[in-house]
Amino acid sequence: MDITLEQAEALILAAKLKAQQIGVPMNIAVVDAGANLKAFVRMDKAWLGSVDIAFKKAKTARFFDMESGDIGTLSQPGGALYNIEVSNGGLISFPGGIPVTSAGEIIGAIGVSGGSVEQDREVALAGLEALK
Repeated sequence: MDITLEQAEALILAAKLKAQQIGVPMNIAVVDAGANLKAFVRMDKAWLGSVDIAFKKAKTARFFDMESGDIGTLSQPGGALYNIEVSNGGLISFPGGIPVTSAGEIIGAIGVSGGSVEQDREVALAGLEALK
């Protein structure tokens, strides 16, 4: 299974609405099951530097089928995944990237960047609500 464009657009819309609600312009990326970009939006005034971060958060979540923040916990000095951020052309190991599931199967991932990591994760989670 793979995320459809319709599903990706629904994720982005729900995430964008949450970002507007909290007053933080965001970059929102959705990747498919192969970690290829499926849909993207850069809200007005969202940081340019966060475009790449949003995409890499989504890729990180899909590559390892876990939240990007969980990778961060495992990649601390002395951790089992120390230095993993430099693999795969660069990963992001802080919150805001979350796998997307349907019928118990991972079909893609969402990545959000532009606020604090807590805000990024909150907006990504809001996006996921669109598929429930």
